Formats: sequence, structure tokens, C-alpha cells
Amino acid sequence: MQGGTGFGGTRFGGTRIMLHSGNDKRRKDTIAMDVKMVLERVSSGVMDVAEAEALLKDLPYEDLGYAKLDHHRKLRSGFGETVFCQGKPDPYLVEIMKRFYERDGEVLGTRASAEQFLLVKEVVPEIEYDAVSRILKVEKKDKEKEEGGVKEFTAFFAVPGTEINDDNEIQEKIAEITGAKCKETWLTGQTAEEAIGTMIAGGEYPDFIDGSDGTAQLYEAGALIPLDDYIDDYPNIKEYLTEEQWDKLRREDGHIYWIPQFGSVHGEEKVTVHNDEAFWIQTRVLEWAGYPEVKTMDQYFDLLEAYQEANPTMEDGTENIPYTILCDDWRYFCLENAPMFLDGYPNDGSVMVDTEKLQVMDYNTSETAVKYFQKLNEEYKKGIVDPESFTQTYDEYIAKLSTGRVLGMIDQWWNFAYSVNDSLKQQGLHEQGCDYVPLPITIEEGIQNQWHNSGAVFNVSNGLGITVSCDDVEGALQFINDLLGQEVHDLRNWGVEGVDYEVDENGEYYRTDEMRLQVSDTAYKASHLCTYSYFPQYSGTSRDGINAMKPENQPKEAFDGLNDDVKKCFEAYGAETYVDMIGTNEAPGPWYPMYSFSNTMTTSTPDG
Repeated sequence: MQGGTGFGGTRFGGTRIMLHSGNDKRRKDTIAMDVKMVLERVSSGVMDVAEAEALLKDLPYEDLGYAKLDHHRKLRSGFGETVFCQGKPDPYLVEIMKRFYERDGEVLGTRASAEQFLLVKEVVPEIEYDAVSRILKVEKKDKEKEEGGVKEFTAFFAVPGTEINDDNEIQEKIAEITGAKCKETWLTGQTAEEAIGTMIAGGEYPDFIDGSDGTAQLYEAGALIPLDDYIDDYPNIKEYLTEEQWDKLRREDGHIYWIPQFGSVHGEEKVTVHNDEAFWIQTRVLEWAGYPEVKTMDQYFDLLEAYQEANPTMEDGTENIPYTILCDDWRYFCLENAPMFLDGYPNDGSVMVDTEKLQVMDYNTSETAVKYFQKLNEEYKKGIVDPESFTQTYDEYIAKLSTGRVLGMIDQWWNFAYSVNDSLKQQGLHEQGCDYVPLPITIEEGIQNQWHNSGAVFNVSNGLGITVSCDDVEGALQFINDLLGQEVHDLRNWGVEGVDYEVDENGEYYRTDEMRLQVSDTAYKASHLCTYSYFPQYSGTSRDGINAMKPENQPKEAFDGLNDDVKKCFEAYGAETYVDMIGTNEAPGPWYPMYSFSNTMTTSTPDG
């Protein structure tokens, strides 16, 4: 038996078994009172809405002796009951499937064998079986998942994110074009593994899911639909990756279960932002020092120390934080990864790769790693490293950076910049030089850094999947397909012409200063912008051959949109982009990045 499901019960072979608790009396009262009676009492004023809601949440369960069937789950959670078939005794499975079908007119079973299908078919002749996905299913013939002609899907992403308003303007425009919309929810208060584990234990899934570090769990639990038999029917999805890339996504059983959302370049690569890891520093520090060359870790910390001694506070008297580190959950990479970059290796994540000998090395045990952690220890004792580094949450870290107090840190651009930069701009802190730029730091001078590599990084270890709870797989795939169309892709990333961007006489997109300030506003983003940021998307060049797929990579727009402190800094270093600040390299080899492979390993992987 598995642990609690959040509904006061445990599970037996995928079917919920209700356990008794202190609420037994209320449950018994509820069972004795049908839904009609509850509604009548609300209508007459005898019962208030809150009391009725509390009662109805416990209705109705059907006790078969060996299991209690949760017929009410769809009303309560939005997802109907899913029966996990593997390992379930044949008589139990047949009866459970029969009861669900008789009660609800539909039923879904996962991890079913062909033998189980034949047994169930004897009592539910309408049952269908997909031998590839091992799913048993009966749907109501007149079933609609639509309101006003628009299909409504659900999605969960096991990473922190920001929800948009239900009446978001661009989401509605996309729905008009595609005939579909998606309610997105994000990770809060748990690790990815914890959140996904809870879903698996409860058998409750949204239509779309990105499990992040919990993706392997979803696969092993049979929660995902194989996609390879569908891909050819959706041209935008098919075009999204090369045949080689699609093949890299196949799991041990030969099937494809998710689509990476990032790493696909269309046409010519356009890059202005260093989206990856770096030692970041505020422009005010560099300006104060006269824009010096900072090439080594020691020089970097010497500069932070000198600035802090001369400028211990911000203009309003708030104390600066010279250096902070994020160590929360999987984001400990902000602490751990540095040695491989300091030694001049790219972001393989788990190891360093000797390109000549084609051997892997553990950067955690290298001489550079020893020097790096010794340096952090020294700076900690001096008061340069934030004492809250090892206890702060991600949200606390982002809030801290958003105050402008933090002079420097190691991080990936995507992990902080999209929220922090907007916050700094809205507060006017860019005028104090609180914007961050990357520096080409190595352990000693003379080492060619590889903080940035050209070409998109293709990560096969996780992506967007469609779950067994989705009752319209074709519709879900069509939605993804439509989101990759150029018109919709522009809406997701650029917004609405005349509102969020303009078009010049050459067909090039750009934004006015007012537009740039507008799209950095949190309230405006929630009510107007809809990027569907964890659905598949392109970088590179638009199908018009002129514009970048995303505003941040439109060369002229990216430069014009820079705050004055960043422009001044770039000019001092002879740079026009963030990439120019640290240089770029060709992607090192076909294995790259190694974490794309290592992150797929589980305890069942040989030598994994």
C-alpha cells in the first residue's frame, strides 16, 4: 500500500480505498443524504453553500468490499478515475471496470495487458484497447470537452512559474485561432519528485505534463501516452525536430513519450542573450572600478570585496549583499557547476568530457573544485558570501535579487533574469546600475572559457508529455501543432501588433520604449501576455526570414531595449550583446550535453 493520497485514503492496485477518520460521521451523514437533497436544502436556505460543498466533496463512493470506487473524482478534481490494471486480480479488475462503466458511461484503464482487455470486454463490449499505450478506454459518444466551441485542456509543469489571468487577452486570441486553450499550473511548495509522486499515488493527471526531475517517475508509472504513432499526422510537430532528434527521444521500449520544449532552432540562429550559466555582476560595480578586465575567480571576488568596502549600501541606505548562492532543490547547480566552467569546459552538467581522449571526468573532485570551494569558504568568513545562501528558497532568492542589493552570483540567465530584470526596471533600479552582465571567468588566465556554445542545447531527459488522463489526445497534439504555427508563435512571443510591437518599412519587428516598459509590468503580463512558455517553441529566425522568433534575440530590438547602464557597459568592453561579453564556441560534440543522457537514468538503469 502507498501513502496518503490527499483525499483521506490509500490505493490498492490503482483503485482508491477509503480509510476511516474523524470525519466518519459526516461521511455517513453524506451517504444517507443524496445530492438532490443537498441541493434542495441549499435552495431553501436550510443549508449554506460552504456546508454543502463540504458534504459533496465526500460523495459518492461505491464500496465493493475490496475497494471503494471514487465516482465523484471528476467533479472534485477535474479528472475522472483512472484504473491501474497491472497486477490487479482478474475478478477485481473486471468488476471495477464494469461498475465505472455502468455508473459513468466511461472508464479508463492503464498498463493493461491484452489478456485483461479480453476479460473486461466480456462485460463491457464497448471497451477499446490500444496495444501500444496499453490503455483500456470507453468514452461517451457525445462527450465534449468544450465551452463555446473552445476545447479546454489542463497542464502541470513541475517547475515554478506564474499563472496568467483566466481572461488573458492573448490566450483568448490564440483560442480563436486554434479552437483550444490550456489552464497551466506550476510547482509550488514541493520538489518536482514530490509533486509527481503525489500525482502518481493518486492516479490523477492533467492533460499535459512536464515532470522535470520527476519525468522518469511518470514514465515508469505508465502515466504518459506514446506519441510516436501520432507525430507524422501533425506537420508542425514533425518539422519541429530532425529524425535524429526524434530517435534520441525514444525510451527503452522504443517509444517517444515527450517533446522537448526548448532547443529547436528554425532557420538562422539569432542570439543576443547568454541564456546559460555565468558569473554575473552588476554594472555599477564595473563602472565604479573603471570597467576593468576580470578574467579569473580571484579577480572577481577581489572586485566585489573592494566595491563593498567602498560602497556598503545602496542609495537608500540598504546594505548590499556582495555575493549570494542559490542551493534550493535541483537548483544547487548555482553552487556545484562552477568548477567545470572554471576549467574551460562547457555545461555537460554531470561531468567534464576530454574531447581528445573521449573520457569523462568528475569535476567535483578536480583540483579546481578544491580551489573553488576553498575560495567560497574564505569569502564566507569575510562576510562576502550571503550567510542565507544555504537556507534560502528560490522565491526568497529571486526576491532578494529583485531588490537590487545583490552585487553578484553564479546562475543561469533563464533562472533569474526574466522576472528579476522586469522587477528592477519597474522600480527604476537600472538607473542605479543594478542590471547584471556576465563575465568570462576561469580559474586562471590563459584558459579558453566555454560558458557559451553556439547552437541550441537539446535535452532528451524531459519535455512536454500527454497523460493517460487526457481524453482527446489528437486534440491535444493539434493544439501543440497550432502553437508552433508562425502566426500563433508570434502572438506567444511578440504579442499583438500595434499594442506590443510595431513593424518598420522593412518588415522588422520592434518595440517602443513605452511598449518595453509595458511588457515588463507584472499585471500587464498576467492580463495580456500568454507565452505558453513550457510548450514547444522555436528560437532562431521566423518563417518570414527577417525577424527573430523571440524579441530578446532580435539584434536591433535587443540593443535598443537595453537599459542605459548595460549599453554603457557593453560599449566599454566593445560588446553589443551579452554573448559578446563572454565569447562563444562551437558545440563540442555529439554527446553534448551529457546531462541530457545522465538525467534519464534511474535506479533500474544498468550502472546508473
